[in-house]
Amino acid sequence: MTEIEVRAARPGELAAVAGLRWRWVAERDGLPGDGREAFVRGFATWARENAATHPCLVGVRDGRLLGMAFLAVTPRVPAPSSFTRASGDVQSVYVVPEARGSGLGGLLIEAVLRLAGELGLERVTVHSSREAVPAYQRRGFAVAPVLLQAEPLRPRPPASPAARRPSGGG
Repeated sequence: MTEIEVRAARPGELAAVAGLRWRWVAERDGLPGDGREAFVRGFATWARENAATHPCLVGVRDGRLLGMAFLAVTPRVPAPSSFTRASGDVQSVYVVPEARGSGLGGLLIEAVLRLAGELGLERVTVHSSREAVPAYQRRGFAVAPVLLQAEPLRPRPPASPAARRPSGGG
């Protein structure tokens, strides 16, 4: 069996990466049978257009994509010590079921961290599934007590005219 190569996704592989994303969501949440082709086309276009801010890494064996990982790169507000700052977020790490347990997930995480180092990122975060937490911890991720999360505030729909009328008698 040949070794797994972890590297940047090539433009011609983005449809296959989209297929991995579709498979992962279908595996986790279930998906309708239709719409896959449109998703793959749209995802491949999105990945090409966002390659600078969301580089994609893939795990490949014998020409077959077995896994993927994205690094979302976010610019940060300048500081006196450094005008150009950025942080990263690991996103969409997925390994096909038949390649799980091969170490590919860990190789993808390590490759993302190396890329973050090459890009000079200040920190890297991840929102992980419970099952993957140990894999991230083995590679240096730790709970950060000052990293907080909240749901965005959604706009409220306007009140109906009846709700705006004063109640009571006249």
